Amino acid sequence: MHQVLKFFEHRPWPLPSGPWIMEQTWNGLLFAHWPLAPESLRALIPAVLPLDTFNGQCWVAVTPFQMTGVCGRWMPPVPGTSRFPELNVRTYVNYGGKPGVFFFSLDAASHLAVWGARAAYHLPYFYARMRVRPEKDCVRYDSFRSRNAEFGGMYRPVGPVQLRQPGTLEHWLTERYCLYTVFRGSLFRAEIHHAPWPLQDAEAEISANTMAAAAGIQLPEVPPLLHFSKKLEVLIWPLRKIQATDSASQHG
Repeated sequence: MHQVLKFFEHRPWPLPSGPWIMEQTWNGLLFAHWPLAPESLRALIPAVLPLDTFNGQCWVAVTPFQMTGVCGRWMPPVPGTSRFPELNVRTYVNYGGKPGVFFFSLDAASHLAVWGARAAYHLPYFYARMRVRPEKDCVRYDSFRSRNAEFGGMYRPVGPVQLRQPGTLEHWLTERYCLYTVFRGSLFRAEIHHAPWPLQDAEAEISANTMAAAAGIQLPEVPPLLHFSKKLEVLIWPLRKIQATDSASQHG
């Protein structure tokens, strides 16, 4: 059994009953979060998914990191799909009492990974030219899908590792154990599992960031809330259909 399965008491609901099918490790990850009013996001998210809010606000994250060790269960890593940079734009929803993540976009520097994730998980993956340069105390990160979807900057941790407590904003933002997507008129959920997030407060110098704008989101002109995580091992379960929806009203 995978080592990460030793950690489960922190989960808000039990581990899925079926077998996980994929493992991956997230490295050098930055959470850059901005608060938004719910009405600014409602039209951009399928109507079947209730928005999740903290003190009345939604939050949108731009999250660059490096994927390693990506492989299926009982399978060796496949060249071209086991190690690559990824950057996602996400917000938070809650369906049936299970708070999770909704992705506006996921950019990756692997054509095979983009194809595989679109086919298996119906997620809005895109290929982008990306470069990650870990340095002594920081990460330099550049991603370019198009002029209207790019990110560039440097970020670093500035505080000790902390496991954030339930009830805090940091815990609410990060301790989520499923993702949601809508495909061809049906709502799907994929369960994930990992140890509690080892978060550090962070600072960043962001020179370019049009990732949220590419999804139709206007970020507020305020400094983002920044957190860093050096490494997190993750297990992923298959995508499961949980509800048929009215395809004519998936957004509203």
